[in-house]
Amino acid sequence: MALTGIRFALGTLSVLPVRVTRWDRDAARAGMVCAPLVGLVVGVFGAAVGGLLVLLGSGPLLTAVAAAAVPAVLTRGLHLDGLADTADGLGSGRPAEDALKIMKQSDIGPFGVLTLLFTLLAQIAALHELYGKGWAYGALGAVVSGVAARLALTLTARTGVPAARPEGLGAAVAEVLSLRAALLVTLLVTAICAAVGAISGSYSYASGPLSAVHFALAVGGGLVAAQLLLRHCVRRFGGVTGDVFGAVAETAATVCLVALVLG
Repeated sequence: MALTGIRFALGTLSVLPVRVTRWDRDAARAGMVCAPLVGLVVGVFGAAVGGLLVLLGSGPLLTAVAAAAVPAVLTRGLHLDGLADTADGLGSGRPAEDALKIMKQSDIGPFGVLTLLFTLLAQIAALHELYGKGWAYGALGAVVSGVAARLALTLTARTGVPAARPEGLGAAVAEVLSLRAALLVTLLVTAICAAVGAISGSYSYASGPLSAVHFALAVGGGLVAAQLLLRHCVRRFGGVTGDVFGAVAETAATVCLVALVLG
């Protein structure tokens, strides 16, 4: 089942050539448990591209742009598209049914454009700050924010967060995890990120213990912001959609990056 979950997570949350062999609730459950692994893979790719540019003599701004672009490329812009559609739905002021119809449209409205603009600017600005301190800072930021984004998806797939409509990716993964399982994965992944912070403290961030707290708070801050957005979307739309999942992921990644800069 672990392999099935990894296949499901990579096949649905990235463009990596992984064939999804099962598409049922059990596979979705395992896939949402494995979602942070996709964030790790995406983050490592972003860090690798950033490192290559640094070796080629790139400055922190161009490196930051590349590191922000890699996750978008590896997900076909799926999460960014979901963020824009969710912003249009929330900003429309329409009843839930009409707002969901707006979100299904292929075009992007003014709310979506502005949200995408400021989100990407915030991500690039934060990565620029981190890469400006050294490659290790930027690389860790890219990886940890990628993990936090997908961990937010794991939390969103818990029981008590229903699907807003019966079809689509949102319905396929909504409520596949018990609250206990989602919280256990969250605690485990956050602890791992804190451990990475403690280890990295000797050469990049503050001292080990302080760096561990910094990383844990950055991940936690991203998750809290994502859950606040999720709560609003559930009240507004009656549940979650694939677009809401994308918006939750981008919110967690952005807030995590900003928290890493502010520490």
